[in-house]
Amino acid sequence: MREQPGSGWRPDLARSRRLFSAFLVEQSDPDRFYRALAADSAAQVDSWHPLDEALVLDVGGGPGYFEDAFAERGARYIAVDADAGEMRLHGRTPSRRTVQADGTCLPFPDGTFDVVYSSNVAEHVRYPWSMADEMVRVTRPGGTVVLSYTLWWGPWGGHETAPWHLLGGEFAARRYRRRHGHEPKNRFGSSLFAVHAIDGIRWAKRSVDIEVLGVVPRYLPSWASVLMRVPVLREIVCWNVMIISRRRDTRRIDP
Repeated sequence: MREQPGSGWRPDLARSRRLFSAFLVEQSDPDRFYRALAADSAAQVDSWHPLDEALVLDVGGGPGYFEDAFAERGARYIAVDADAGEMRLHGRTPSRRTVQADGTCLPFPDGTFDVVYSSNVAEHVRYPWSMADEMVRVTRPGGTVVLSYTLWWGPWGGHETAPWHLLGGEFAARRYRRRHGHEPKNRFGSSLFAVHAIDGIRWAKRSVDIEVLGVVPRYLPSWASVLMRVPVLREIVCWNVMIISRRRDTRRIDP
């Protein structure tokens, strides 16, 4: 994995430990968790595409933690989120840089952004590869597209219903409802879907508009990237996949 000089980001074991330590307090201390994740995410994107002065679109930006982190690295940041409630989580107020819109129909012209990013949104979208196509469409030629999502067969595939999602999404939802007396936030079949690493790999291979720069396990050390080459195993142990690509210049040049 390439690391941009000065990005301050290293995909090592210590970094993975910090992330998983923050993950353990997602429910009890969400502010700590989301700030840590956002800061790491911005640094990770910066290692692939320098963010200083880059125009960035975050598809599924949520309550603003990612805006703070990307802005700290000099990015000109715009977010899209379809859910007004998500934008106001944890007492946050969305800024004027956040647009409420559907990620599968982005309200921007072709080739607008230097970087288009999405973190843990694809598994909440009924047609995630339509969203991915839209992300590519609004990226300028030579720009970078970064798509990251949670793997269904991984330990957190069912989100708050995990690990029972491994016995089926409907089963996990029913168990959660019986145990807690209310529906899970992420309801299987309506706001949570089974998405796999192979789905993203196939999408990237068939997309003529991008050059794939990397397919990596987002939270794991760089040496674990070899796991992404192993079918089935990658779906279980990689937790989250990140696909990094560059938008090709497919414009026709007249003779």
